[in-house]
Amino acid sequence: MAEYQTHEHDVLIIGAGGAGLRAAIEASAAGVKVAVISKSLLGKAHTVMAEGGIAAALAGVDDRDSWRVHFADTMRGGQYLNSWRMAELHAKEAPDCVRELEAWGALFDRTGDGRILQRNFGGHKYPRLAHVGDRTGLEMIRTLQDHGIHLGIDVFMEHTIVTLLKYGDRVVGAFGYDRERGRFHLFRAKAVVLATGGIGRAYKITSNSWEYTADGHALAYNAGAALMDMEFVQFHPTGMIWPPSVRGILVTEGVRGEGGVLRNKEGRRFMFDDIPPLYASSTADTEEEGWRYTQGDKNARRPPELLTRDHVARCIRREVREGRGSPHGGVFLDIAWIKARIPNGAEHIKKKLPSMYHQFKQLADIDITQVPMEVGPTTHYVMGGVRVDPDTQMSDVPGLFAAGECGAGLHGANRLGGNSLSDLLVFGKRAGDYAARFAKANSTGGVNLAEVAAAEMDALQPFDRETGEGPYAVQYALQDKMQDLVGIVRVEQEMLQALAEIKQLKARADRVGVSGHREYNNGWHTALDLNNLLTISEIIAKSALERKESRGAHFRDDYPNKDAEFAKFNIVVKKGAGGEVQLRREAIPPMPEELKRIIEEMK
Repeated sequence: MAEYQTHEHDVLIIGAGGAGLRAAIEASAAGVKVAVISKSLLGKAHTVMAEGGIAAALAGVDDRDSWRVHFADTMRGGQYLNSWRMAELHAKEAPDCVRELEAWGALFDRTGDGRILQRNFGGHKYPRLAHVGDRTGLEMIRTLQDHGIHLGIDVFMEHTIVTLLKYGDRVVGAFGYDRERGRFHLFRAKAVVLATGGIGRAYKITSNSWEYTADGHALAYNAGAALMDMEFVQFHPTGMIWPPSVRGILVTEGVRGEGGVLRNKEGRRFMFDDIPPLYASSTADTEEEGWRYTQGDKNARRPPELLTRDHVARCIRREVREGRGSPHGGVFLDIAWIKARIPNGAEHIKKKLPSMYHQFKQLADIDITQVPMEVGPTTHYVMGGVRVDPDTQMSDVPGLFAAGECGAGLHGANRLGGNSLSDLLVFGKRAGDYAARFAKANSTGGVNLAEVAAAEMDALQPFDRETGEGPYAVQYALQDKMQDLVGIVRVEQEMLQALAEIKQLKARADRVGVSGHREYNNGWHTALDLNNLLTISEIIAKSALERKESRGAHFRDDYPNKDAEFAKFNIVVKKGAGGEVQLRREAIPPMPEELKRIIEEMK
C-alpha cells in the first residue's frame, strides 16, 4: 500500500533555477496556485554558475545592436537548425526581460553615465551581455527568489520527482520524495512545467553541479513527450584543469571577453590558425585588432578566442592531441598579459572578474592577475531537450510544459554564450503564462492509484538488494564511457560500443543495492538518478549516430563536413510502445521571408 502525502496546486513547476522561478512568478501573477519543486535548497540552483552575463540587444553600449542582429547571431551560431520562431521571440523579448529583472532589484554593472554595461562574448557581433561582474547567474537567482517569495508560491526544497502522472493523454501531477527524510509525496496539478536543467552528470568532466542528472528530459520522455536535438551536447572550451579536484569547473567566457587570450605551451595564440569561413569576415586578422575590439573599438573585429564554443573547444583539443598542450592536458588562458596595456591592470582584472580571481586563488593557489590559467573543454550544456511549441512552451503531451535547458529549439546545433540566461527569462515567463492559462481552462485530472503504488515500489527496490553492486560504480562507468566514446569528437564504431556498454550498465543498474534507511541516503538518490542518466545517454548516442555529418557541437571524425541534407531537419525521439527509442527526422518549418532577409543582411 502506497504511503504518501498529497498536495494540490494549479501549476506545478519542477526545478527552481532561473526558468523555474521565472515561470513560477508569471503563473502566480496570473492568479493560480503554484508550487515549485527544488532538488536542492532554494537559491542553490545551477543557474548561479552562469557567470558571464545575459544576452540581450539593449544597444546601450553599441547602438548598432538590435533584435535583428541578435536573431541572426543566434541562428548562425545554431547552424540554422534552431526554431526560427523561438530565436525571433527570444531576440525581441530579451531586452524587456532584463529591464524587468532590473526593476525587481538586479544590480547590473553600469557605464559611466548610468546605462547597463554590456560585454563581448563568443558568437555575438556586438557587446551584448548585461552582467554583474562574473556573478550574473547568482544575481539573477537572488532577484527572482526575492521577488517570488512575496507572491505566495509554495516551495518544496530538497525534493526529487521520480515520475509524472497522467490521466488519459494529459499530465495531471507528479510523484516523488523528500531527500531529507525519504518520505513520498503526490503532487496533483492541472499543468506541470519542467525546468530541471541539463544532463552534464552523464559525463566525467563537467561544469554541471550534482543536480544535473537529466531528470526533466527523462520524465518527459517516459511520459510520452518528444525530445529533439539530443545529439548536440556543448563542451565549453574553458574549464579548470588543475588541480584534479576542480577539473571541469567553469571558467567564464567573460575572461576572453575582457581580453584574455588562449596560448599553447609554445606561447603562441593558436586560435588564429583556424578561422571558419562562416566567421572569416567578422574575425580580426591581427592580435592588435582583436585587442581593440575587446576595448570597445567599433571599427575592430572580434579576436578568434571569441568564436563559437564548439570551434574553440575543438581547437584546444587539437593542440593537446598534437603535443602542444599545457602540462596537465589543456592550454593556457592568459588575462594577466593585459597589465602591459592597462594601468593598474591587476586591480582591473579583480574588479571585472572577481569570482574567477577568488576561484583560482582559493581552489588552485593561482593568482590570475600574475600567471595564466590552465583550461580545457568541459561538458557544459545540452542544446537538446523537450520538443515544445515555440510560443506556449507546451510539449506534445497536454498540460506538460518545459523551459530553460531541458527545453529544445532556441539554440539549434550550438548555443551562444549568454543566450542561456535570457532563454531562462523569456521562455520561463512564457511557460508560466501558458501553464496558468491551461490550468484555468482545465479541471484537475484523476490519479491512477495503482500507478502511484507501482512508482513507490520501483523507488524502494534498491533496498531489497542490499548486497548488490553500489550505484556509484555504475555511475562512474557510465561517465567514463560517455566521455571517451560520445564526447567532443565522435565516430560510429565508438558510439556503437557506447550503446553496447550502456545496455550492460542498464542491467547492472537493475541490480544495484543500497543499505541503511531512507533518511539522508545519497546512495539511494544516486540509484534512482541512474535510470534517468542511462536513458538519456542512450538517446544522445543514438541521435549522434543518426546525424551523419559535423555541425555545431556535434563533430564526427568519420563525417567531418556539413551535409546540406542534414540542414533540413531536426532529429526527434519518442519512446516506443515496447520501451524502445524511436527516432524520426522532422522537417524544419519554412522561415518567413522577412526573417530570411534579416539573416542575409547580417552576413
